[in-house]
Amino acid sequence: MIETKIDMLLIGRPRPFREDGEMSAISKIPVNKPLLLDYEGLDGNQVADPVHHGGTDKAIHFYPVEHYAFWREKYPDLDLLNRPGAFGENISCTGLTEGSLCLGDVFRIGNARIECSHARQPCWKLNHHFGQADVLKTVVKTGKSGSYFRILEPGEICMGDRIIQEDRPYPQWTLERLFGMIIGGKHKGQGSALSELAAIDELAETWRKRAFELAKTQSD
Repeated sequence: MIETKIDMLLIGRPRPFREDGEMSAISKIPVNKPLLLDYEGLDGNQVADPVHHGGTDKAIHFYPVEHYAFWREKYPDLDLLNRPGAFGENISCTGLTEGSLCLGDVFRIGNARIECSHARQPCWKLNHHFGQADVLKTVVKTGKSGSYFRILEPGEICMGDRIIQEDRPYPQWTLERLFGMIIGGKHKGQGSALSELAAIDELAETWRKRAFELAKTQSD
């Protein structure tokens, strides 16, 4: 079972992102005080595009501290990578990489309980945010996606709070495997596995639909 802690808690609000008026809340600021973590996310955190971001399946976003060394090596002159929050994460911590975290994992975090719903699907905003043309492509290639959680029990959380795993119903479905199947192009010949995924209620609704559609095109 995994046990770690919140190294940094971050929130953001929509602000101008491009010259055409596109808004984004990917830029986050650290908060060193208790915040309520409710079913829609952290108190004070907002999203600019509620169609593709936010909601109960994406209530809170984690990104592993461990990945930053890779990104700093790839983009050594990018100051954005010298502190947590570069990927728009709400929680920065160690120990929750895609290889160690599984779909449906349940954690106690502060006074709240959370459940892993899926990995983060990268979008074009990462390229723009980093000022690099290949961030999205690199996330897909490496699987360094980060993770999303839904909230099972609301409660206050704060920087330094322990994150303690309580349950693991699907040890066969690491986020690494899940991301590869749904986003990374590793679905060919995986009809049975995709059908299994499509039937798992803990998987985010959009990814269940994606698994079902992919399953219809495959045969083992």
